[in-house]
Amino acid sequence: MGCRSLSRWALLLASSVAAVALVPPAQAQRVVPKLQVVCPMGYVDTFNGKCSTLGLMTYTVAPSQGKACLEGWMNVGGGYCRKK
Repeated sequence: MGCRSLSRWALLLASSVAAVALVPPAQAQRVVPKLQVVCPMGYVDTFNGKCSTLGLMTYTVAPSQGKACLEGWMNVGGGYCRKK
């Protein structure tokens, strides 16, 4: 392998690691950013670009990024999946 091939692989690896690092871990949230026109089920629109449970509940949610939810998670709309 030439030097250029190694540098391409190193760049690809570094960008993959950076992309994974940018995905926030799933955690319980009372307020989440509004990703779509509607808020996820259980959240209400606070009209400031966020959705809130109004302090009544805490859900573990993660953005679905347009993909199907992982096993053990359910789609709650608004671009989010919630842990079952």
